[in-house]
Amino acid sequence: MSSKDKDMLPMSKETVEVEGVYENEEGREMHLRRGEEFPSDLVLGKTEWEMTEFAYENHSESEPEKHHIPKRNKEKRKT
Repeated sequence: MSSKDKDMLPMSKETVEVEGVYENEEGREMHLRRGEEFPSDLVLGKTEWEMTEFAYENHSESEPEKHHIPKRNKEKRKT
């Protein structure tokens, strides 16, 4: 028995602790936010949910860092 088999997955009606995409035993995927409840399945009722993908923000509202700003071509174009 591996250590993964010993971990308990979150069940319906429990609170989501980590935002991400979760899949239940039926294969239904949902994006759940921290603080929401894991929903029950219409067929299975109470079900386990397993995280399949972490949610993360890929932007910031602050000024971009200098190394992220593209450099302008200093050479003048000939016409």
